[in-house]
Amino acid sequence: MKRITVALLAGAAVLGTQANAAPKVPREPRTVVQVCSQCHGDRGLSTSPLFPNLAAQNKQYLVTQLKDFRDHKRGDPHAQAYMWGMAGRLTDSVIERVATYFSALPAPPGDKTQNAAELAAGKEIFEKGIASEQVPACAACHGATGAGSATIPRLAGQHREYLATQLLAFRDNERRNNIMHANVVHITDQQIRDISAYLASL
Repeated sequence: MKRITVALLAGAAVLGTQANAAPKVPREPRTVVQVCSQCHGDRGLSTSPLFPNLAAQNKQYLVTQLKDFRDHKRGDPHAQAYMWGMAGRLTDSVIERVATYFSALPAPPGDKTQNAAELAAGKEIFEKGIASEQVPACAACHGATGAGSATIPRLAGQHREYLATQLLAFRDNERRNNIMHANVVHITDQQIRDISAYLASL
């Protein structure tokens, strides 16, 4: 897991998008979408596991996250390295329109190449949780198909490595979210790999 975080920070250095070197991000929605697409793909399907798929992500979740990036309320390493600068000049109106665009795109296809044992273990966690570790079923909030709702993100079809990075950040309180931290504080690295594999396959 540490290697993932190191890779994220190294990638940020290469792209030169650290918060202390904020690029001049345009305000016009169409141009903003073009800028987003450089990392998140033309149709919201990222080709790099460093960057999440945005296609079919829930609109209100996207709005909330973009505002949190802009206002520096989301402080995990990934957010600081890539998104603080990128979202720094976005207005509420532009954020709303960009979120509308990406949320309306077709959902990413699931990655069916995941390890069978990890898929089975991840499905068990997703559907039933881990009672002995006080980990609730992910499906309770994110839905039976991982599609989420409103402010709860879609997880289905997301990059496995990205999901694992975020779960680690929630667990270790690098990404501040009281509900998610409480839900995954006792989860192991292997369990993170399992649930990420399953979600990526949906």
